[in-house]
Amino acid sequence: MTKSQINRWAAITPLMLSGAALALVVAVVTTGWERGLRDEGTAAHLFQLLIAAQIPTLALFLASADRNRLRTVAKWLALDAAGIALALAPVAIFRL
Repeated sequence: MTKSQINRWAAITPLMLSGAALALVVAVVTTGWERGLRDEGTAAHLFQLLIAAQIPTLALFLASADRNRLRTVAKWLALDAAGIALALAPVAIFRL
């Protein structure tokens, strides 16, 4: 893989992880999955793993970024931040 291919993959993966985390939260809220548990269940741990997996991927994105195209790098970082915020919003709203 070339550096640009790694960079593209590392830019898109956090968006996919955020989408999966959002889908998991929506599934938990709509189906009532794991309602009534005294402690965190499987869904909470999966959500945490999906969010935490973005950290090394974003680090790889920044490490492989083309320093001459800072506007493009900033655009991808803003998209990734928006994806994380979108995934975390239902958790804050529903106090999960």
